[in-house]
Amino acid sequence: MDHYEEFIEENIGLENCVDPSTFEEFLEPEEYVDHRHLFATDQIFNSKPELVNWAKETAIKVNTYLIVTRYLKSRTSDRRPYVTLGCESGGVNKPRKKPVVNDKEEVQVKRWGPYWTKKCGCPFKLKGEQMAMCENWQVFVHDGRHNHAIGVYTHGHAQAAKLMEEQLIQIEQFRKSHVPPHNILQFLREQNVGCAVNAQKIYNVVAKIKKNRMQGRNTVEEFFCLSAIRDYTVFYRNREDSHMLSDIVVAHPISIEMLRTWPYVLIMDTAYKTNKYNMPLLEVVGMTLTGKNFTVASAFMRNEQATTYRWVLQQI
Repeated sequence: MDHYEEFIEENIGLENCVDPSTFEEFLEPEEYVDHRHLFATDQIFNSKPELVNWAKETAIKVNTYLIVTRYLKSRTSDRRPYVTLGCESGGVNKPRKKPVVNDKEEVQVKRWGPYWTKKCGCPFKLKGEQMAMCENWQVFVHDGRHNHAIGVYTHGHAQAAKLMEEQLIQIEQFRKSHVPPHNILQFLREQNVGCAVNAQKIYNVVAKIKKNRMQGRNTVEEFFCLSAIRDYTVFYRNREDSHMLSDIVVAHPISIEMLRTWPYVLIMDTAYKTNKYNMPLLEVVGMTLTGKNFTVASAFMRNEQATTYRWVLQQI
């Protein structure tokens, strides 16, 4: 039993959790929620995206969420283009399998479980199809029933937490100003009442913005690129037994000139847990004759030996 199962057993109880491998439906057939009347329409749509957006927006009004389950892009000799939409709770979860090697070195398959999922085999199904004589689309309701209770809250649904284009632009502008993600989330919730965006969504967007900005460069390449753009001077050296970077010193030319003017006092302090490489970060600060501090240089070091400190000071 893993930590998650232990937490569930202590706080909720395994008997109160739903295992989708042992049930077929949430509600009795006579208790199914029927939304057929919301989607039964003669409306003609100009394109498939227009039809899909209409169906999803209609479902959101009653706190249900649809996903595209199957589609055919182009017309064939015997079939027209179509798209099938179902409830996000449709289908049955397929448990992941984990290979296990026993004492006899035989590979067996062990199922991970128990499993908790929102999939409950919901029968709701819409089908949009391109008309025979033109490029327009129409929608048909194959099954308008939901076999589960309709949710009251929108939190936890991917579609409800989807960010609009203008919100993505705002997040990108905030990140350029180094606004923390939790402040961005607070701003979005204040501007949009009922906003279902969570913190993880903001972090994902920020990570995507950073990835696009790096344009395929790794962390070290991005470091040298930004240093060159901002006119920083970088000193580095590799390990003796390989080509891996061991120490990096970065300083601005203006800071170096100030150090040459006031070289009398230097304050050095090392910070830890500032990067994923677990390299100590050394900050070198100088002081002017009027008692004002200025940053001289920053350095990532592989260790805190005297030879490493000597090399850093020799570079500046």
